[in-house]
Amino acid sequence: MTFDLRWRLLLILGLILLCGFIIYPPADKIHLGLDLKGGIHMVMRVKTDDAVKAEIDLTTERVRAALGEKGLAPQQAAADGLDTIILSGLDPARLSEARDLLGRQFAQYRVTSDGTGRLRLQLSATETQAVRDSAVRQALETIRTRVDKFGVAEPTIQRQMSGNADRILVQLPGVEDPERVKDLIGSPAFLEWKLVKVPPGLTVEQFNPPDSPQALDQAFGGRLPEDVEALPQDRTTTDGRTMRVYWPVTKSSPITGNDLKNSRRSQDRFGAPAVSFLLTADAGQRFQELTRRNQGQLLAIVLDRKIISAPRINAVISDEGIIEGGNFTMESSEDLALKLRSGALPAGMEILEERTVGPSLGADSIRQGIVASVIGSIIVILFMLVYYRLSGINAVLALGLNVLILLAAMAYVHSTLTLPGIAGIALTVGMAVDANVLVFERIREELRLGRTVKAAIHAGFDKALSTIVDSNLTTLIAGIFLYAYGTGPVRGFAVTLNVGIMANLVTAVFVSRAIFDAALTLHPRVERLSI
Repeated sequence: MTFDLRWRLLLILGLILLCGFIIYPPADKIHLGLDLKGGIHMVMRVKTDDAVKAEIDLTTERVRAALGEKGLAPQQAAADGLDTIILSGLDPARLSEARDLLGRQFAQYRVTSDGTGRLRLQLSATETQAVRDSAVRQALETIRTRVDKFGVAEPTIQRQMSGNADRILVQLPGVEDPERVKDLIGSPAFLEWKLVKVPPGLTVEQFNPPDSPQALDQAFGGRLPEDVEALPQDRTTTDGRTMRVYWPVTKSSPITGNDLKNSRRSQDRFGAPAVSFLLTADAGQRFQELTRRNQGQLLAIVLDRKIISAPRINAVISDEGIIEGGNFTMESSEDLALKLRSGALPAGMEILEERTVGPSLGADSIRQGIVASVIGSIIVILFMLVYYRLSGINAVLALGLNVLILLAAMAYVHSTLTLPGIAGIALTVGMAVDANVLVFERIREELRLGRTVKAAIHAGFDKALSTIVDSNLTTLIAGIFLYAYGTGPVRGFAVTLNVGIMANLVTAVFVSRAIFDAALTLHPRVERLSI
């Protein structure tokens, strides 16, 4: 045995051992996709208008603070439409000063005056689009963080760039509690603290929130002030019924969930489940100033546009607090703490498409896919053994190594096996023997021309090489485009197809030739080849 053949055989043996090590145990290393394992498939739309509104609300507070530092505070600052802020009640003599200040500090806004002592700040179209795009990207990362912390293995979370760019594809295999996971990843968990505006003529102690928005309007003389909105709260009565009341709160939110540094499950003073939180240093200072200025007033804690509670501010609070009164369970308080830790979604989410795949369907798919692949492989193997006789054993060995390399590569890169992926493996089996057919037919031609067995084998591989490379390369190019522009099942098919093609080039040329050379070394004087 020559040194060249020896190292080739050792290399093949090392490749087999390496692949076996990577793939063992298969149940742990080969991750099954949604269609095989069961789980949730959702297409969600990010309500980017919410993100623009949140940006306007935050800017309103920043504008109020910036003007207040210069003694230019407006009597009223409120959003007008989706992307505009109206400032009214400014000092007419210092209107131009306020306009110049805002133009310098808020360059992304177009500041104009309507000639009536009011200033109008409109967010530019470029900045509005940037806020929308940022909202989708932030939502994508937030959902991914929540899913990772929840412990779902091998999720698919990606932005759909074709068509509407505000859509996110979420596939979560193996989920046992779909409703809980949907709530976990779909609810914005947008936390806000808003001051309660008690109707005129009433004290904090006298005010009792009514059970309808119309009744709340009447408490304010028929219409809420421009900077006030009505938000609901669900209360449980003494007899166990749930009733909804409405609170008048400021539209702007001085503190939001984005200001949180940490959150965790906790207990209130009565031992009931609650959520404690820690604010950032900057937010802690703002919260301290807010509670100092408004002692004795009510401060509503709002989660996803619903009020959890509206406690009275009895002391100055800095950077720590607790969220209670939300009828939490141990599970819901843990989920809320997880949502707040991973960050609030920048906007609301709307589920456009939803499919739940049961594990029994996945088991059927696995069984049918395996049966189809085994039957196909057996037919191919029988054909190669009958048509090419002993040389067909060479093709069968190369085929087995091809599938082993394919599965090992998928396990190494943590690729997910899907039903289309199984179809890709079945196609790879056919393409693998196709390369052997090209080589064997070339060898037959050389034998018919009177070449010796050794010369025919070498010439067969050399002459078939360019054809094998060309046919596999064209298929690989198609597979690359399928992976680049496809989604979901299409990409699963493309992964197994591309990896199988590259493994095919190794086995059909390198491994198959080494097997022939080893057989010739054992029988150097062979005059006939069983092919």
